[in-house]
Amino acid sequence: MHLQIVNGNLIIGLSFWEKVWGFHGLFRIPLSHVRELKHELPVTSWKEIRIPGTFLPGVIKAGTYYTPRGKEFWYVTRWGKQHITIELQNERYKRIVLGLPVSEIIPAEFSR
Repeated sequence: MHLQIVNGNLIIGLSFWEKVWGFHGLFRIPLSHVRELKHELPVTSWKEIRIPGTFLPGVIKAGTYYTPRGKEFWYVTRWGKQHITIELQNERYKRIVLGLPVSEIIPAEFSR
């Protein structure tokens, strides 16, 4: 997985296996649609419906989830040591939650 800023857009590129497990491809989100970025995992509950996606407790949570908060995309694994939650507006997803390896750099433009 890699994050980059190109021409005022946040680009989230997924690797082949991330696309397979998460049932999603590239994200291209205008920076003006990013409301907030947090370095933490949101609280989850049993009220989430996964369609489509992959879930193995303690191993992976990936794909589209319908929650009381709205539609969310998750890609978090037990190997992702740094978590970010991207709150969005005027987008298909209300939130994108990612687990990144420690070596992944979060762009300075998101330090809000």
